[in-house]
Amino acid sequence: MVVVGIDEVGRGSWAGPLVAGAVILKSPIVGLKDSKKLSKIQKQKLAEIINLKALAVGLGWVTPRQVDLIGLTQAVRLAMELAIGQITTKYNEIVVDGHYNFLAHHPNSRAVIGADDLISSVSAASIIAKVARDQYMVEASVKYPEYGFEKHVGYGTKLHSDMLEKHGVCAIHRRSYAPIKQALLK
Repeated sequence: MVVVGIDEVGRGSWAGPLVAGAVILKSPIVGLKDSKKLSKIQKQKLAEIINLKALAVGLGWVTPRQVDLIGLTQAVRLAMELAIGQITTKYNEIVVDGHYNFLAHHPNSRAVIGADDLISSVSAASIIAKVARDQYMVEASVKYPEYGFEKHVGYGTKLHSDMLEKHGVCAIHRRSYAPIKQALLK
């Protein structure tokens, strides 16, 4: 059975894109698990191996503006659609991490709670999406050095909150998110 694993990262981030990964593995890769349970170095090393050894890899990117315009649920669905759209290898099943199947309109798709820790292709999707998104945020920190994006990658940390207070909102912030709306009022 050929399974496409799908996972997204950046859903709760105040800034930057939402990214979904889609992966079909050709053979087992040692060390795969939920990206949140891996160190930065482990994720980077595994992402390199996944990109070299996987049968197929896709990434779907949704911009902060798109998240603001279509809402989070539709943004997650769009990111997953874009990721699966890059998979040209034939497959039998799509497994989406979580309790909600954002790709329910696709035949043979299902959601599995904790799939990013249980199903290796979903773990791989989680890792490649996380590494790609984190790299984007590190690059964004060059353009917007005052926000510390390389440290918090856009999530709602105290540092990010402090930098918002000090510098206001920048172009990659999600204006539909409550902390950003609040910062825009100041």
